[in-house]
Amino acid sequence: MCKFILGEKGAGKTKWLIDNANKDMLEGNGNIAFVDVDHDHIFSLNYNVRLINAMEFNVDSVESLYGFLCGIIGMDYDLEKIYVDSIYKVIDLSIDDLIDLSRKLSVIREKFGTRFYINVDYRLEDMPEELKDYCIELEL
Repeated sequence: MCKFILGEKGAGKTKWLIDNANKDMLEGNGNIAFVDVDHDHIFSLNYNVRLINAMEFNVDSVESLYGFLCGIIGMDYDLEKIYVDSIYKVIDLSIDDLIDLSRKLSVIREKFGTRFYINVDYRLEDMPEELKDYCIELEL
């Protein structure tokens, strides 16, 4: 399962990701990874949540993001959830890209059980019907 966290700038998408990653770390059975484009949230995350700066690994396309996420799982089969914050700031994510990424990550979810939460700079009304069930929209 890949859930897209939607909302306008300032709607609290990053806060939602951080709060849920911290909560899941305390309540979950597996490991939690938080992928970001910088280290700004290092002190906001529970110290057991693995913060990974995607920019240190040259993630610059949807394909490299997918490969990167697969590589993270390959190194930690106990990874329960991966939260991805602000990747849309460095990768152009079109609706077609989101559909393709969602399909690919669903296969990975089925195989390894890892759940994905990715914030994107879209609103629910922008999303196609096939993705709407996989979206959580935050309001200002």
